[in-house]
Amino acid sequence: MRVVLAEDLFLLRDGLVRMLEAYGFEIAAAVESGPELTKALAELDPDVAVVDVRLPPSHTDEGLQCALEARRRRTGLPVLVLSQHVEQLYARELLADGAGGVGYLLKDRVFDADQFIDAVRRVASGGTAMDPQVIQQLLSRRAADDRPLGRLTPREIEVLELMAQGRSNAAIAAGLVVTERAIAKHTSNIFAKLGLEVSDDDNRRVLAVLAYLDHGR
Repeated sequence: MRVVLAEDLFLLRDGLVRMLEAYGFEIAAAVESGPELTKALAELDPDVAVVDVRLPPSHTDEGLQCALEARRRRTGLPVLVLSQHVEQLYARELLADGAGGVGYLLKDRVFDADQFIDAVRRVASGGTAMDPQVIQQLLSRRAADDRPLGRLTPREIEVLELMAQGRSNAAIAAGLVVTERAIAKHTSNIFAKLGLEVSDDDNRRVLAVLAYLDHGR
């Protein structure tokens, strides 16, 4: 699986290259600026891009905008964005086209190799990987005056958070040490209470939940 990596800090970029290679990824390019990222994505056609939000020369959201432009040129190009802080706007822009193959993680997550590599693989396969802190903020914002969320049980809230992160029923069941059948029942109840269409497609249900949580911004 070929990766284009964009990170301006040399030590972090080098560390990510080594980690990805250790897990069997091929680094097609490791760049440090927006113009280099744009060129690499246009010429190398990677399986997935791992991109720091803030890149030279602007050091604003150049990395994100380069990745989004590449997704407009190649529909569904898998992009995992790394950010120092939670910025809901970044997550919103990534999800705006309603397609899969997107992820948004805080940089702290890269120090957990298993979690980071799982996110890269999930995004590369067309899934969604959202940082738990982003989900917590979206939930907190909706929870204060949201009757449907108020009808969810504590366990359903827990399942909702994991579902919104991009976890499959099997992964949620394993994490909560329950059966997949139990998780399927919880997810069905969640969709019913939130007024969402039930779907067996992991990515479609993630996007539906995220759209619900971010509704009325």
